[in-house]
Amino acid sequence: MTAPGPTPLHPAPGDAPSAAPSVAPNFITEIIERDLTSGRYPQVVTRFPPEPSGYAHLGHVFASFLDFQTAAQYGGRYHLRMDDTNPDLATQEYVDAIADDLKWLGWDWGDHFYYASDYFEQYYAYAEQLVRQGDAYVDSVSADEMARLRGDPRTPGTPSPYRDRTPAENLDLLRRMRACEFPDGSHVLRAKIDLASPNMKLRDPVLYRILRGEHYRQGSAWCIYPMYDFQHPLQDAIEGVTHSMCSLEFVDNRAIYDWLMERLGFEPRPHQYEFGRRGLEYTITSKRKLRRLIEGGFVNGWDDPRMPTLRAQRRLGVTPGAVRAFAAQIGVSRTNRTVDLAVYENAVREDLNHRAPRVMAVLDPVRVTVRGLESGTLSLPYWPFDVVAGSPDGLVGVPGGGRVRPEEAVRAVPIGPELYIEREDFNPAPPKGYKRLTPGGTVRLRGAGVIRADSFEADADGRVTHLHATLLGEDARAGGVIHWVDAAQGVPAEFRLYDRLFRVPNPEGEHEDDLEPEPDAHFDPDEAALEDDAAPVDAGFLRYLNPGSLRVTRGVVEPSVLGDPRDTRYQFERQGYFWRDPVDSREDALVFGRIITLKDTWGRAETKAEGRDQRAEGRGAKVEDARTKVDAGKAPALSPEQEADALRLSGLGAADADARTVARDPALLAFLAGAVPDATFGQVASWAVNDLAPGLRAGDVRVDAAALAPLAARVAAGDLSMRVARAALARAAQTGDAPLDVIEREGLDAGVSGDALARAVADALAAHPDRVEAYRAGKTALKGFFTGVVMRATGGKAEPHAVSDALDAALNTPA
Repeated sequence: MTAPGPTPLHPAPGDAPSAAPSVAPNFITEIIERDLTSGRYPQVVTRFPPEPSGYAHLGHVFASFLDFQTAAQYGGRYHLRMDDTNPDLATQEYVDAIADDLKWLGWDWGDHFYYASDYFEQYYAYAEQLVRQGDAYVDSVSADEMARLRGDPRTPGTPSPYRDRTPAENLDLLRRMRACEFPDGSHVLRAKIDLASPNMKLRDPVLYRILRGEHYRQGSAWCIYPMYDFQHPLQDAIEGVTHSMCSLEFVDNRAIYDWLMERLGFEPRPHQYEFGRRGLEYTITSKRKLRRLIEGGFVNGWDDPRMPTLRAQRRLGVTPGAVRAFAAQIGVSRTNRTVDLAVYENAVREDLNHRAPRVMAVLDPVRVTVRGLESGTLSLPYWPFDVVAGSPDGLVGVPGGGRVRPEEAVRAVPIGPELYIEREDFNPAPPKGYKRLTPGGTVRLRGAGVIRADSFEADADGRVTHLHATLLGEDARAGGVIHWVDAAQGVPAEFRLYDRLFRVPNPEGEHEDDLEPEPDAHFDPDEAALEDDAAPVDAGFLRYLNPGSLRVTRGVVEPSVLGDPRDTRYQFERQGYFWRDPVDSREDALVFGRIITLKDTWGRAETKAEGRDQRAEGRGAKVEDARTKVDAGKAPALSPEQEADALRLSGLGAADADARTVARDPALLAFLAGAVPDATFGQVASWAVNDLAPGLRAGDVRVDAAALAPLAARVAAGDLSMRVARAALARAAQTGDAPLDVIEREGLDAGVSGDALARAVADALAAHPDRVEAYRAGKTALKGFFTGVVMRATGGKAEPHAVSDALDAALNTPA
C-alpha cells in the first residue's frame, strides 16, 4: 500500500541553495587525489542511488552530500540515479519527491538523471554473457534449500544439483524465465563463484529472480528483475562512474562488484569504496517503518513535520543550509557511528539565529488589564544586541529580504491597557526562585516598562482568567522580563509545538537488521535474495513513540507579521523558532509551526531515565548515555565536563567524532589546547586523532599543535598534497621542527623550475595531440588527465596550483 503523498512544496526565496560546505579531507579524498594525479581517471564521477520506495530522509543526507560535494570539489560529475528495480515498491510519486527534495538541498546533477529500469535490456544481455562464459547458471531449488546449501561461515557450501547445467541448458532456461514461462520463485539465476569462500557473499549470489508485477515505468514488459549486487555495479560501469561510494555494510559485497567487473571486462572500470554509516538518535529511517507510521495514523503523512523525511523538514521550516551544515559536521571515517540528534538540532538553531527576526507571540494567553498604560505604538527592534554586534557588514536583515542599518530594523508594535501574557508567566503560589509575575510582584514587559500584579481572578477550578496590574514608574525594578501581545490588535493564531517523535535514543533496539542501508539496498543475497518485501513490519518501535511529540495551542501574535512574506522564519521570544505552516496556514487562519526550541530540552537525566524504561520493557538494548557509538562497540559515556569539551571542540571546527574522541582522551585534549583556533583547527584535530594519537599517549610527539596550523593552511589552499603533509607531520613529530621547515629542508615538496614545468607541460601536450584537440573542442574534463601526466613527469614535485596555471595557459592557447 502506498500512502498518499503530501502537498508539493516549492523553494521559498529564503531557501535558495548556496554553496555547500566542503567535505573535509578523508581517506576517500586521498584516493581521489591519487587517482587524478596518476591519470587513472580524467575526471571524478560519483552517483547517489536512492530506491524510490519512499521519500528522501535525513539518513540520505550524509551519503548524498558526500557524493555530490566530493564530485564538485574535484571538478567532477554527479549523477542522480533511481534504483527502481523493485516493481512492488517503486512509484513515480517517490521518484519526483526524491528529486525535488535533493534539488532543494542544493544538489545539481544537470542532465545526469538516470533510472536503473532504463537499463533492463543491457543487464539482461550481460546475464546471457555470463551464462555463455560458464560464470552463471539457473538454479531451481527452493529458497530454504538454497540457504541450507550455502552453508555457514564455518561450513563450506554444497553445490546445488543444478550447478553443473551446461551453458546451453542455462541459456534456454534463462530465456524462458524472461518469457514468463515459470511461476514466481521457481528459478533464479546465480553467479558461479566459490561455494567455499569465507565471504558468504561470494557463495553463488543470486543475480535475477522471477517476480511478476506492474513496473511503474516498464509496465508488464518484464517478469524477471536484477538483484542489487548485479544491477548496481553494471550501471556504475555503464554510466562511467569512477568512485562508487557506499556505506560499510556493503564491504563484503565489493567482492561481487570486483568479480563482475573482471568477468565482463570493463575498462576503465569503477571501484567501490565504503565509508562508515551514520545513524541518527531518536530517529528511524527504515522506509517500511515510516510507511507503518503513516498507514497506522501515528503521523499525518510523509510531510508531517515530526517525520525525518526531507519533505517533512521542509514543511517544518528547516532550511537547506542548515541540513548541509549538519552533513558537513559529521565527518567521513571507516567506522559506523550514531550521531546525537542534538548535532542536527544545533545546526538548525545556528542557522536560524541569524535568519529569524524576533517578534512576540503568546501561545497560552491570560488577559491582563494594566492601569496607567495608554494606547499607542512602540518601535521595537527585530534583533538583539549580540546578533547586531556580530554582523560582518554592520547591517542586519528584515522580513522580506534586504539588509539595513540596525536602527532601521524595527517594527511597529501596538500596545494598550489590555494585554495578553503567557499563563506560565504568572503564578499565584510561586516556587522558590520564580522570577516572573506574582501577586504583589513586579515584572518588566518587553520594551514597555514595569508592571505590578495587584489582583487576579480565577474560575471554579482555580485556573487564572484575568489579572489586574499597575504600570510603575521608570525607576521601578523587576526581577524578570516577559513578552506580551496587545489584546485589541493581536492576531489570533494556532501554534503547533513539535518535538521529537520518539522518546528513546534507539527506538529500534538492537534489531540492526531492521536498519535500512544507505544508499538503499533493498535485497540481501545472504537471505537467498528472495525476501518478502510485503512482510509484516516489527511494530515494537511503536512503543517508544513520544506522546508529547505534537501539542496544539491557540493564542495571539503581534500584527507586524501580517505584512511579512509567508516564508519568514521568526524567533517568537522565549518560545522558539516558528514559521507559518505552508500547507494549512491561510491569511484568515494563521497556523504557526515550531521549527525548533531555543535550547536543547532533552537533557542527560531524561536520556538516562528513558534508557532505564527501555531496558525494563524487555528490548534487551543497552541504552547508554553515550551519544556516539562505533561498530566495534559502544563508546563510554562522556562526563558532563567531557560533553562540554566536545561541544567546544566542535564549535572550533573539529568533526563531531574527532571532538568526542579528543574530549575523552587527556593526552589529545592537552595537545589541542595549544592549537590555533582558526579555520585550520578541524584539520589539526583530525591529525591529532588519526595520525598522532599513539605518540601523544606515549609522550613521544615533540611538535606543538600551534606549529601544525601553517601546514593545515597550505593543505586547505591546495598548495600541498595530503601525502606530503603527513610525511612532514611524521618527521616533525619525531624532531620537534616545524612541518614547513621539514618540507623545505628535506625537499619533500621540492618544486620544479618554471622551465622544467614548461617542458613537462609541452611534452604532455605533444604526446597526446588527440586529447589536446578534444579538450579544445569542449571536453575540458581532460585537464585532469594532463595534470596526472605532468605530475608523473615531475616526480610529483610540481606545485598543484602551478601545474593548473601552466596547463590552462598551454591548453587555451591556439596551436
